[in-house]
Amino acid sequence: MNIFSSLLSGPTQEPQVKKQRRGIEIKSEREIEIMRQAAKIVATVLKEISQMVKPGMTTADLDAYAEKRIRSMGATPSFKGYHGFPGSICSSINNEVVHGIPNAKKVIRTGDVLKVDTGAYYQGFHGDSCITIAVGEVTPESAKLIRVAEEALYKGIEQVKAGAYLLDLAGAIEDHVKSNGFSVVEEFTGHGVGRNLHEEPSVFNFRTRSMPNVKLRSGMTLAIEPILNAGSKYTRTLSDKWTAVTVDNAMSAQFEHTVLVTETGYEILTDRSKV
Repeated sequence: MNIFSSLLSGPTQEPQVKKQRRGIEIKSEREIEIMRQAAKIVATVLKEISQMVKPGMTTADLDAYAEKRIRSMGATPSFKGYHGFPGSICSSINNEVVHGIPNAKKVIRTGDVLKVDTGAYYQGFHGDSCITIAVGEVTPESAKLIRVAEEALYKGIEQVKAGAYLLDLAGAIEDHVKSNGFSVVEEFTGHGVGRNLHEEPSVFNFRTRSMPNVKLRSGMTLAIEPILNAGSKYTRTLSDKWTAVTVDNAMSAQFEHTVLVTETGYEILTDRSKV
């Protein structure tokens, strides 16, 4: 979840909400082990949702399932009540970019590009991840957008290791996205994650001098989450004060993992292939 995590000014502005700030935290071995468990819960829920989604379901159905499963594994939903957000997941469809509110009237249909973002709070620490699901048969452009978004996430993750810099991640992501003809949303970024759902640093997906180019250290935990649009990079926020949509109604896709920085590389804590 990347709510209010952008430090950039853009043509549209999210409401300013004060975040908890503790600086950039280096997690201990004990804390990392707890985060592994929180992240495993998130990975499990998203894997199960990806397998159960079908046309005719509503986003409220997915939200209810996610909350029940998170609680059944001894955690609480990170998102529910966060700055007033009403759901346990963000469910954003097609031109909805981020922060879509689950709704019993929002029916999922064949051809939809569905983003599901969720988090779990377990023994004092959060895990956070997002997937994009092609519902049934989607258009070739939508299929490419989803593929490139996931590839971009891993292009960024591959740059992670102690001694690397955030611009290494950002450049790898931006280059892959733009070389495939898509745009990077700049109004929302990734973030540190741990005791708080959002911590320093902001993990940007494009080259910029507007945010600190932090040097990575072993023990940092980052939520890396590129967001791609098929058209313009700009978004606007709907009257619900949460849902961001593309300004040109083009499709949007997003993937996110919680990642641990190690001395020699990285560990993907929300790896769905391991649950």
